[in-house]
Amino acid sequence: MNNYINLDMDNIEEEHICCAIGDPKHQDGVDKKKDWMRERLANGHVFRKLDARGKIFIEYEPIETAWVPISGENYEYIYCLWVAGRFKGNGIARELLEYAISDAKEKNMSGICTLVAKKKKPFLGEKKFFLHFGFEVVDSIQDYELLALKFDDNDTPKFNDNARLMKIDDEDFTIYYTNQCPYVEYEIRELTDYAESNNIKLNFIKIDSLEKAKNAPCIINNWANFYRGEYVSNRIINAKAFEKLL
Repeated sequence: MNNYINLDMDNIEEEHICCAIGDPKHQDGVDKKKDWMRERLANGHVFRKLDARGKIFIEYEPIETAWVPISGENYEYIYCLWVAGRFKGNGIARELLEYAISDAKEKNMSGICTLVAKKKKPFLGEKKFFLHFGFEVVDSIQDYELLALKFDDNDTPKFNDNARLMKIDDEDFTIYYTNQCPYVEYEIRELTDYAESNNIKLNFIKIDSLEKAKNAPCIINNWANFYRGEYVSNRIINAKAFEKLL
């Protein structure tokens, strides 16, 4: 029997949040992630993890307040479902997703949705896994797809029109990001130092409000790279990866 913990205002301080577990260089990112979560908990944000030391969790909240450029009504949006390392292959991902589905039904939601890609991309769920549970493709932009599991006949969520642009006016390398991911803060500092040392123009645009998230010019879960006005990827990059991209 697997034991799970849901983070709340009473236990968020002492519980780890899985992602950047045990790595001191990411502690600032972990702190900012927890601050971000504290603001979300009042809106029905759920972070459920295995009661063990590892990267095993699901994170979701109502689509109306989810920090993604997706609109809809009465749906839950899954930000992330991650089971890593020795915990894979034990049915934990299934249990986490089944919990989220059951939770959404108990709240009388119309369904639950998540972002995937036609071919696996970093920090996104496995499309085949969700299809197995009855999720269907309800919208798409380039290689990205919005999957939804419907509980009734109400309209499914869809990408906002602004997200379909996948372009910006700025020609310089530009990164949109949020504090939803604890890895972000360290990479922002590393990239800033690299760009300054090499006299490279690098722009960071922090999405720090629901309004900004809903109006992002691209698909974004927590990070988006642009170069010469074109969308590059959702991969969180370090200085070495940045150098390769240039």
